[in-house]
Amino acid sequence: MTDKVHTYDVQVTWTGNEGTGTSSYRGYSRSHVIEAQGKTPIAGSSDPSFRGDTTRWNPEELLVASLSACHKLWYLGLCAEAGIVVLAYEDHAHGTMAEESGGAGQFTSVVLTPKVTLAHGSEIEKAQALHHAAHEKCFIARSVNFPVTLEPETITESP
Repeated sequence: MTDKVHTYDVQVTWTGNEGTGTSSYRGYSRSHVIEAQGKTPIAGSSDPSFRGDTTRWNPEELLVASLSACHKLWYLGLCAEAGIVVLAYEDHAHGTMAEESGGAGQFTSVVLTPKVTLAHGSEIEKAQALHHAAHEKCFIARSVNFPVTLEPETITESP
């Protein structure tokens, strides 16, 4: 049963009309701007493999980043509740997408590799276990239809 419903409103505006619209496949830019009220706009494009701008975020990168950020937010919150002091957290997340001959495709996996530094004296085993709990709660990971796996590394600060 759903206790609460949350909604999210964003506006995506194509900014890639180079004078002739979509008169040809190569005749337009894939550039767009992603906006939400009160937030800094995100410059977006398609993946460079699909004629995108390498200097702009593409939807595939944003999906992988969303999975990573969601896990991090849950993990840090669970650690705070459990009395585990996290001093640093970084994740080099990796997504794999398979493209079919007709152009369609889908993600086949995402691997999160969070590296967490704990305060001296922290319970490493408990901190490691909280990754599983965070993964079970992550809204984004629970919403995708491909595996999201975790390969965490946990270290403690030197005394």
